[in-house]
Amino acid sequence: MDVLKLLDELEEIVEEGTSVPLSNRVLVDAEEILDIIKEIRIRLPDEIKQAMWIKEEKQRILAEAQKDADNILNEAEYRLEELIEQEGITKAAKERAEEIITKAQTTAKEIRLGAMEYADSLLLETQEYLKDLIVQLNENRKELRGN
Repeated sequence: MDVLKLLDELEEIVEEGTSVPLSNRVLVDAEEILDIIKEIRIRLPDEIKQAMWIKEEKQRILAEAQKDADNILNEAEYRLEELIEQEGITKAAKERAEEIITKAQTTAKEIRLGAMEYADSLLLETQEYLKDLIVQLNENRKELRGN
């Protein structure tokens, strides 16, 4: 049984449920509904699972980029302290440390932006696929209802 049939079955259960007088509520068999929902989850298309993976991957990439940026900045600060301690090259050390920090910040920013762009492009691609899938689902439901 595919996901569309399971959704149709859910819809049928709700439509055939016992109406509660003076309200829009319907009594349905919760166990039957939950069984169908479990089956839908099992049969979800890989693309939806992939979208969830992409979201997690985006977070991982951003965290990794931040960690790399922090490591670069810490290394730059450490190098700055070492250079300052050396006699006679304090001025040169400060200039070099500033260059390292600027480069580290630029690199960190580029890594973050690249990771975000990559994750965004994957999410956009998945979003477009899901839009098409929703349109197809709506068309199939209309067709089933004879609209």
